[in-house]
Amino acid sequence: MSLSGPVVPPASGDARQLVVLLHGWGADGNDLIGLAPTLQPALPKARFASPNAPDPCDQNPMGRQWYSFMDDRPEVLKAGYERAAGLINAYLDDELERLGLDDSRLALVGFSQGCMMALYVALRRQKPVAGVVGYSGMLIDAENLGAELSSRPPVLLCHGSADPVVPYASLQEAVSGLAEHDISAQWHTSPGVGHGIDPGALNAGSDFLKNAFREAKQDGS
Repeated sequence: MSLSGPVVPPASGDARQLVVLLHGWGADGNDLIGLAPTLQPALPKARFASPNAPDPCDQNPMGRQWYSFMDDRPEVLKAGYERAAGLINAYLDDELERLGLDDSRLALVGFSQGCMMALYVALRRQKPVAGVVGYSGMLIDAENLGAELSSRPPVLLCHGSADPVVPYASLQEAVSGLAEHDISAQWHTSPGVGHGIDPGALNAGSDFLKNAFREAKQDGS
């Protein structure tokens, strides 16, 4: 199985950066590709790609899921994370090879379950990506992170203070969990916002990605 989904080409010239958008549970790639026009002014050289998760959603067969929540035994969840991560990594590697880019020109943006997978994948890739932006998610499998950690990319986490789906407390839990492994995460709170992405969070993500790509280029990585 290989992933596929909608893409938006660079606004200007050839792709010099790749931004991969990982959608939430019950959605598909068409959901987050809508962020591309908002992010393009800051990233005119970026190709945006939003792959569909591999499986039909357990409770919404019209949507997709990266892994199932139905069986919450740790070993079953872990197997789900690993399967999804393998498919995402293969997709990232194929896209980077197609564009002639390396991980320093790659950023991951995820919403909800997609945020969880963006963090899971980026922290375990052998080479650090330019940055990770996570919306309304959490740090999954934190208990195994120390043994599996391979990269410490820049991270921005954004969360609505009134989120009824993924509790707002997950934001600081993730920041603290990353700090335990010397990963300094920035964060943005959207006051009164539920399980979604408001303009303030979008602006924060846009600024973060622009700076992350600039710093990766200056590092020569």
